[in-house]
Amino acid sequence: MRERSTAASSIPMEPPWPPLAMTGSSLWDIRKKGAVHTFQNTYQVLAVTFNDTSDQILSGGIDNDIKVWDLRQNKLVYSMHGHGDSLTGLSLSSEGSYLLSNSMDNTVRIWDVRPFAPKERCVKIFQGNIHNFEKNLLRCSWSADGSKIAAGSADRFVYVWDTTSRRILYKLPGHAGSVNEVAFHPEEPIVLSGASDKRLYMGEIQ
Repeated sequence: MRERSTAASSIPMEPPWPPLAMTGSSLWDIRKKGAVHTFQNTYQVLAVTFNDTSDQILSGGIDNDIKVWDLRQNKLVYSMHGHGDSLTGLSLSSEGSYLLSNSMDNTVRIWDVRPFAPKERCVKIFQGNIHNFEKNLLRCSWSADGSKIAAGSADRFVYVWDTTSRRILYKLPGHAGSVNEVAFHPEEPIVLSGASDKRLYMGEIQ
């Protein structure tokens, strides 16, 4: 979905950054309460996140690719290919080196987004969670120490994997609908999940 920016030059694209928010293809200055730049995508964008220094935006959508945009140059820097269907969730690791992605191809992947990473940036693939005909935007999340990842699933379970072994550690039940959002507590061994059943659950893990 293409959009047109009417204020692309109203924000200085160099640090220190003003308070910014990203929605789809548009970058917003919270102080001005308006869009300050639009990045042109041929296809709809379903998930976005900033990098750790907030000078890049990472986006994913229905073209199956992850795109990295440079705020200084206002252009696409590189793309990461590998997923076979639409991207529904993106999450950056706490130290900013790795990106987690959830896709309708029923895989969750970890990508190396460091500046001088090898050309093949996909470093790990996880399986177990599923998407279905509902095509909900299922999100994903890192634990604070990076040892675990979690993702929503259409089969009503919360999936938690060990990052190193790729083994499913937990398949948490309880929801009566597709699990759309997951988040780790920043300090306690707790996973929060939200689902289409209009409920929030907290699950304790080891």
